[in-house]
Amino acid sequence: MELLWNSIKMDWPVLLPILVCAVLVVQVVFQRWSVYSKNRRDIRLLIPRIQKELLANNLQGVQNVAIQCGGVVGEVVEEAARIFSEQRAGFSRAFDISIALATRKLEKHLTILGTIGGVAPFLGLFGTVVRILFTFQDLAAQGNQSAAVANGIASALIATAFGLIVAIIAVIFFNSFQSVVKHYEDDFQLIKLLFLNFVDAEETTSQSTSNV
Repeated sequence: MELLWNSIKMDWPVLLPILVCAVLVVQVVFQRWSVYSKNRRDIRLLIPRIQKELLANNLQGVQNVAIQCGGVVGEVVEEAARIFSEQRAGFSRAFDISIALATRKLEKHLTILGTIGGVAPFLGLFGTVVRILFTFQDLAAQGNQSAAVANGIASALIATAFGLIVAIIAVIFFNSFQSVVKHYEDDFQLIKLLFLNFVDAEETTSQSTSNV
């Protein structure tokens, strides 16, 4: 513990960027965790309700289901109903834009975690190199002392340890949140396929009517 405290006192200028990274990681993790928790919906319960309203050709009912659902999934369903009512022929391309916008909202700030996961180890390594340089400088001035060498190197490695800890945490949550976003994207694709099924059914019905 004394070694850690001495390292913080001596190397705080190089440890400060790692501390800033750690604070950013904590903020992003709690903020994203809160967003994903508030927007969590069971698509298996939502799909049959939407399908029932579409079978009845009740787009207002679909809008009501979307409002009751709430969250980003509800917003996507509501946008799907609007596009379905206005431009069914180009539904797929128009809805892909809505999916992209919703996904971008879910991915907000995740690049911070990815960047810190890649940069933090190098910040720690930089701190280690700086401390070793100062250690050798002190040894050159005071003479060869094995205890001082061991103490200086041990102190230097603390910066690398801090950097690795921050990077590991950032990478773990970055990958975890990316998986969550991928799950939402799969839900959006299911909603898209559901609406496209009715678009294709209407086109088939129209072609059959025109042929008759």
